[in-house]
Amino acid sequence: MTDVMEQSGARAGSGVTSNGNGPAGGPGPEPANPGTGTTEPGAAARIAEIRVRIDEIDRTLIELWQERAELSREVGTTRMASGGTRLVLSREQEILERFRSALGADGTQLALLLLRAGRGPL
Repeated sequence: MTDVMEQSGARAGSGVTSNGNGPAGGPGPEPANPGTGTTEPGAAARIAEIRVRIDEIDRTLIELWQERAELSREVGTTRMASGGTRLVLSREQEILERFRSALGADGTQLALLLLRAGRGPL
């Protein structure tokens, strides 16, 4: 993953201006450890360690997302093949409420994305 860059090309929050100097025009800080945004070795090591776990979680989330979408498509196919409706709105509302209760407004957005992945756009 890349760092966020200011329009000047400096790393966001680095304190380096577009001319490469620090905020007062003096020399900027030492270059940060690649990808961590810090020059402190202990903090950089901890950030790298945490990111390993984040990457593991991301892989798991992607796998679960794909599995959930496939299962949802299978439910829809089975329901429609038996003469049922394409959607069951009460079920979608239940899922939306579950995510909203646990995660707030972001949960609602996440649930909408999950639902769309399984059933396609409305």
